[in-house]
Amino acid sequence: MPFRRRVVLPAVLALTVVVAACGAKDQQASKQDVKTGPGVTADTISLGVLTDMTGPFKGSALLRIKGYELYLSQLNERGGICGRKVELKLKDHAFDVQKALDGYFELEPEILGLMELAGAPMTAAIEPDLMQTRVLTVPASWAASLLGNPQMMIVGTTYDLDIINGIDYYKRQGVIKEGDTIGHVYIDGSYGGNALEGTQFAANAWNMKVSEQKIGETTADLTQQIGALKAAGAKAVMLSTNPQQTAIAVGVAAALKWEVPFMVNVVGFDPALMQSPVAPAVAKQVSVVTSVAPYTNGQNGPKEVASAFQSKYPGEKPALYVDHGYAVAMAYTAVLEKACRDNDLTRDGVLKAFHDTNGLEMKGLTGPLHFSLVGRPSTTQSIITKPDLNAPGSLTTVEELFESDLVKQKGTRAK
Repeated sequence: MPFRRRVVLPAVLALTVVVAACGAKDQQASKQDVKTGPGVTADTISLGVLTDMTGPFKGSALLRIKGYELYLSQLNERGGICGRKVELKLKDHAFDVQKALDGYFELEPEILGLMELAGAPMTAAIEPDLMQTRVLTVPASWAASLLGNPQMMIVGTTYDLDIINGIDYYKRQGVIKEGDTIGHVYIDGSYGGNALEGTQFAANAWNMKVSEQKIGETTADLTQQIGALKAAGAKAVMLSTNPQQTAIAVGVAAALKWEVPFMVNVVGFDPALMQSPVAPAVAKQVSVVTSVAPYTNGQNGPKEVASAFQSKYPGEKPALYVDHGYAVAMAYTAVLEKACRDNDLTRDGVLKAFHDTNGLEMKGLTGPLHFSLVGRPSTTQSIITKPDLNAPGSLTTVEELFESDLVKQKGTRAK
């Protein structure tokens, strides 16, 4: 037996070395077989983030970046994609269109795709060039107007469908019924206009009336608008506003002693509202509709995000934006992994993989994503949440991912 051990063990070790060497050689050959384009080297895949890191939306942008970094660090620990680490190249546009254009033209030759392009005016300015460069881009927006661009990856549903799901929730809760008036305060533009379409569609289907109040991005006094909605007898008010305007609207209603329920698109909420003078009214009257799970959600995906965030950023305050960033990184890299399997990490190869991606399971961070349905949202499910001062991220889930039957009808009519 001793002699056998001395003979067999070296033989096994030798075989192991040969197999390992062959495996490494096969991996290297596979790595070399992959077609590559801008932003891809032998060791790295570079993705761009063009966002507002110093301007009015820096709070949400910086937390989204943390979400990207959390997921990419886990991905890179697993070996990356096609034997390459995935890295981010960041550019700050401070919510300025010219800075965004300058940043984009600096980034574009160095990246395979854009993991974030923030700001409707910036997206509109850059979109024509994206059609030429064929860069797969994730807008920090859920506007339905972007669905027609085959290079835009919207992770989540659109503003109008979120609003329909939100109104459906109020209807099932008995807050509103047939014949009632729904108020809607909305920022004029792709965000507010698209959200208003949801209210109008639901009201038409359920025999309700709509009282519309259009405002601008910088409107800072909503006394007239909220007063008009109260006079119209609105039983519920949809808010497609920015967080400051949400606080103003709720504050005006409180001053009028009008305890109307408000349903807010997620971009109109910020955890800072729960530190403001209107926090008690926000907690009592506001619900937030979102297609991305809040930080405290109990599904597997949000739990993974919370664990990773607490480990990497101990002591920092989280928010839903971390989950949004994590979900975007998860979806984008799933497309890159498909492109890798197809041996094509060019921009055209990534776009093909994107358009072929269906039923991407997101562990409850969003509904399953379908990117091959041209002109349709990747998912149609929403979550209803409530502001809560004591919850990390200041939102708790009151209804898990669901889709209104009316959303299904709208999708059928849109075909």
